[in-house]
Amino acid sequence: MTRSPAPAARRRTLRRWAALTAAAATTATVTVLPAASPALADTGQCTFPSKAYPGRPWALQRVLLDELWAQSTGKGVQVAVIDTGVDIKNPQLTRAVDTSKGLNSLPPKPKDDDGEPVPRGKADGTSDTVGHGTRVAGIIAARPAKGTGFVGLAPAARIIPVHQNDAYGNGTAATLARAIRHAVDEGADVINISQDTANAVKPTDALRREVEAALDKDVVVVASAGNDGLGGNVKETYPASYPGVLAVAASDRNNERAPFSQSGEFVGVAAPGVDMVSTVPGGGHCSDNGTSFAAPYVAGVAALVKAKHPDWTARQIVAQIQQTAERSVAGHDRLVGWGVVDPVRALTEDDTPVETPAAAEGVTRAKAPTAPEVDLGESASERNARLATYVTVAAAVLATALAGVAVAWRDAGRRRAASAGRDTR
Repeated sequence: MTRSPAPAARRRTLRRWAALTAAAATTATVTVLPAASPALADTGQCTFPSKAYPGRPWALQRVLLDELWAQSTGKGVQVAVIDTGVDIKNPQLTRAVDTSKGLNSLPPKPKDDDGEPVPRGKADGTSDTVGHGTRVAGIIAARPAKGTGFVGLAPAARIIPVHQNDAYGNGTAATLARAIRHAVDEGADVINISQDTANAVKPTDALRREVEAALDKDVVVVASAGNDGLGGNVKETYPASYPGVLAVAASDRNNERAPFSQSGEFVGVAAPGVDMVSTVPGGGHCSDNGTSFAAPYVAGVAALVKAKHPDWTARQIVAQIQQTAERSVAGHDRLVGWGVVDPVRALTEDDTPVETPAAAEGVTRAKAPTAPEVDLGESASERNARLATYVTVAAAVLATALAGVAVAWRDAGRRRAASAGRDTR
């Protein structure tokens, strides 16, 4: 069982995060929001190790996986998960993670809320005492396994684990910038950032430069939009708000924006983020909510597109995902961006790459099925043949009837004659 922070420290952590969010809501218009609470693993909402989820989660039921994987499985694509680490003891992630390229970017001597030293974790990024990064990685590239219908959207992609934050908020804008640089240096094709900086109230120049450097190298950068949708006046989150970054909002089962999901003009697309089942440290699965789990859904689709079109630029891949999203309006919407991602459509309506999404219906309205034309009439020759048949049959019936009557009269006459002969004797 993974050890959790002591109860007192956990309460202090939650208070600090609540205070940070409240302060941001009242004093800042630009902030870097934390991802889902680091203590989720201790609230009963998500424990680990856990039991395997036997069915197919709803976020995967909405996708024709066989049709999707006939186009691409993400093979050959590397996705960096910059988060709280990725635990490879979960069997569905053991073969999905490239430990040789992992990194722990936390400070050399991380501390808890009381200033006491805490374990830093493995240098290769495969320690995850929070469980957040392990869930994110599973949504992207968990391998198929017996006993569960859960699987990653890109089950042949490889995960580069980058441990950038922990349960005590030791991740900063500096550790995030270092993590992005490492991912680019290791050849990541896609970078997923669901774990934002925890103690920075505004982005830094170093963070911006590393994001721009990644984009310049044609790396697709996907980031969660944030979970401040329920209130507050925070307008932007970073790194999601940087130009070129694909910011992902969370949608529910009805393809509507989840109430907690951050909205804004910077939102690029939405993806399932409610009741998201995924892998947890040690084995098994749990369900959680957040834009943190919508972002890897999109990162998985980006990996699929990249594997099928290795020559496409990052901008083209992002535009393809946005252009093929399912929309309720023709253009961009501040709640869900260009719409809710449609993985199959992104992989099948891809004859020509696009540079920017166009304001048009995201889903082509299917025409009602039409039955094949059936000629219920008949030609003149067919009508004549039918009438001739009726006449022939009628004549035959009449002849048979007349013959029957004649025979009856004959037999009757014979009986009368025979009777008369008997009377004369």
